[in-house]
Amino acid sequence: MRAIELQAFAVDRLVMAERPQPEPKPGEVLVGVRACSLNYRDWLMVQGAYNPKQKLPLVPLSDGAGEVIAVGPGVSGFKPGDRVVPHFFPNWSSGEPSAERFSVSMGGPYDGWLCEQRTYPAHALARIPDHLDFAEAATLPCAALTAWSAIVTLGRVQPGDLVLVQGTGGVSLFALQFAKLAGAEVIVTSSSDEKLEKAKALGADHGINYRNTPEWGRATRTITGGRGVDHIVEVGGAGTLNQSIRAIRPGGTISMIGVLSGPTSNDLLLPLVVMQQVRLQGVTVGSKDGFDAMLRAMSQAKMKPVLDRSFDFSESGVREAYQHMGKGAAFGKITVSV
Repeated sequence: MRAIELQAFAVDRLVMAERPQPEPKPGEVLVGVRACSLNYRDWLMVQGAYNPKQKLPLVPLSDGAGEVIAVGPGVSGFKPGDRVVPHFFPNWSSGEPSAERFSVSMGGPYDGWLCEQRTYPAHALARIPDHLDFAEAATLPCAALTAWSAIVTLGRVQPGDLVLVQGTGGVSLFALQFAKLAGAEVIVTSSSDEKLEKAKALGADHGINYRNTPEWGRATRTITGGRGVDHIVEVGGAGTLNQSIRAIRPGGTISMIGVLSGPTSNDLLLPLVVMQQVRLQGVTVGSKDGFDAMLRAMSQAKMKPVLDRSFDFSESGVREAYQHMGKGAAFGKITVSV
C-alpha cells in the first residue's frame, strides 16, 4: 500500500513509501482513500512549526474521503461500497471538549489520509452527502466543521445578524456559506479585490480590502452605521485581533480560529474586551454530533464547498500542492486525488 511520508520537516522531504496492507480490527472500517484536502495546519506541520516534537515519518493530511473496502468484526453500520468521510477527532463523539477527546487527531500526531488505504473507527465515520463528490467531501472534516462550530454550534448566528469573516481561506469561505445559510449579513475582508468579488459571488454582502484599508475595524463600523458586527471569524491572530475588537459590537462574539498573522502581541486592546463585554471564543473543529448536523444541513441546502485546484497523488504532485498552499493565492480548498 502506497503512502506519502513526511520524513523530515521540509516540503521536499515528502516521499512516496510502501506501507503494510492495513486490516480492519473489531469496530474498524477499511477505507480506500479517493481524495484528500490540505489545511493550513498541514502546511505548518510540514514546516515543523505546528509541533516541532512530532515523531517522523508521518503520513500527512488530517482530511480525506473514500469508499469502504471491508469492515471489521462487530461493524454493522457500513458495508463495502459506501462512500464515507471521517470525523477529525475520533474520540470526541459529543459533549464538551476534553484532553482525552482532543488526544487523537489525524495528520499529527497520528498518521493521516495521504495514502491509498487506511482503517478508521466506524463510530467516527459518516456517509458522504449524495450531492458531493470525493474531493468535495474531503474538505469537510477540519475546515468545514470548524466554520460550522464557529457560526452555528458556538456562535448561534441568527437571521439578520451581522457577521465578519476574515480572508478567503478554507475555513473563512465555509463560514461565509454557513452564515448566509443562517440568514446573516456578511462582511468579508481580503487583500485582493479579485477575491472579494468572488466572495460576493458566493453571497458576501460587503467587502473590505484590508491592504487599502488597514483600519478595517473603523470601516466595519461605517458599514454597520456605528453599531459593529455581532460575530467575527478571527483567523489572523494577534496581528488582526485589535481590528476585530474595534469592529465587534458590545456583547458580540469573536471566534478565535487561526494565527495567520502571528501568535502573540504586546498591545492588545484588552480593556475594550472587558468594557464592551466581548466574548472571545476559541474554536477547535468540533464533535461528531456537530459533524453529523453539518452534513445534514449541507444535504438539505445542497451546499457545495469551494474548490481551488486538485493535484495528483505522487511525490511531485503532493509537493506542488503544498507549495501552492504556501503561496497563499488559493481561493477555496486544495485537494489531492488518490
